[in-house]
Amino acid sequence: MKIHEYQARSLLSEYGIKSPAWELAQTPQQAADIAGKIGGTVVVKAQVLVGGRGKAGGVKLAHSAQEAFKVAKDIFSLHIKDIPVRKVLVAKSVDILQEYYLGITVDRAMKKAVLMISAAGGVEIEELAKNNPEKILKLYVDPLKGPSEAELKKAVAGVFIDPELSVQALDTLLKMYRLFIEKDCSLVEINPYAKSGPDTLIALDAKINFDDNGVFKHPEIERLRDPEELTADEVRAREAGLSFVNLDGNIGCIVNGAGLAMATMDVIKLFGGEPANFLDVGGSSNPNKVLLALEIITSNKKVKAVLINIFGGITRCDDVANGILMAVKKLDLKLPMVIRLIGTKEPEGKEILVKSGFVVAENMEEAVKRVVELV
Repeated sequence: MKIHEYQARSLLSEYGIKSPAWELAQTPQQAADIAGKIGGTVVVKAQVLVGGRGKAGGVKLAHSAQEAFKVAKDIFSLHIKDIPVRKVLVAKSVDILQEYYLGITVDRAMKKAVLMISAAGGVEIEELAKNNPEKILKLYVDPLKGPSEAELKKAVAGVFIDPELSVQALDTLLKMYRLFIEKDCSLVEINPYAKSGPDTLIALDAKINFDDNGVFKHPEIERLRDPEELTADEVRAREAGLSFVNLDGNIGCIVNGAGLAMATMDVIKLFGGEPANFLDVGGSSNPNKVLLALEIITSNKKVKAVLINIFGGITRCDDVANGILMAVKKLDLKLPMVIRLIGTKEPEGKEILVKSGFVVAENMEEAVKRVVELV
C-alpha cells in the first residue's frame, strides 16, 4: 500500500523528523493562500501515487502567492502517467547545500531490513543502485534484534563527516526504523535528506509504503489509502479475493499461486510476449472465481489472447475447467485461449476442455509458446 508524500510527511512528523512548513491544497486559490501564509518562496508539488512528478512538470517553485496560484493551476491541469492531479503540497522552499539519501526497506534474500545511506541524494535511488552502487552504504538489521546503535553510528559517520550532522542523521535513522517496524512498512525513504545550513539537516521529501499483509493491524493507516492507488478492476479483484495487478501487455494471465504467476509472466517475456496482468486466483476451486477472473481480464481491450496456467493441488482441475466453460458461455468470449492444467483431477479437467474444443497444452513451455504465437 502506497501513500502520498503529504501523508508520509505527517507520519515523519509524528516520529519527530523535521520537514519544512507545508500544507495541502485542493484548489489554486488554496495554494495561493498557503503560499501567502508561509511567506517567501514555496515549492508546489503534485500529489500522485507515481514517480516522475518533476519530469512531468508536477513540481515547481513560486516566489509569491500570485505565482503560486498560477503554478498550482498549471499543475492541476496535468495528468501524470494517466493520473489526474487533484491535490498539491505547498511547502516552504529551502536553500540546499548538499543532498543525502536515507532509506529502509526489506532485503528478501538476506531476510533482514536494510538501512541505506548515501551522500548522493536527490536522484532516483534505483538509478543510483544500478549505475553507482558503491555510493550506497547498506547496513543489514536482524528484525529480532533491531539495529546496533554502535554499528549504525559508525556507518552514519562515514557519510556525514561533520559530527553535528552525524548526530542528527543517526537520530533520524533510528526514528525511521521505529516507524518502519511499528507501522509494518515495506519502505521508508527520505530523498533528499538535505543540508540546509551549516549544521542543519531536514527532510525535503518522504515516501512510505506498507506491507499489505500488515495493514489490517493499523486502521489509522488503512484510512490513508487512496482509491486511486488501484484501478477499478484491481478494486473489484481485491473484493473477490483475487490478487490482480494491471500491466501493459496483450496476453491475459490466470494462474493459481503467486510464485507460479510470476514464473508464468517471466516465461511469457522469455518467449517474446508481453503479459497484460498478474492474476492469482488462489487455492479455491470455486468456478465463479475463474468466471470473475476472465471477466476482469477480457474487459481490457489490449488483451488479444488468454493463458490459463493451473497447478491443481487444493484447486481441482475439473472445477477450473467447468469455470472456464461457464465463463465462455456467459461472457460470449471470442478471444483465443490456451490452457495448461496439471494436478488434482487433471484427466477429468482436460477431457472437459478438449471435448469443448479448447487448446490444452501438456506443459507450461508449450502453453506459453502457443499463446505468444497467437498474438
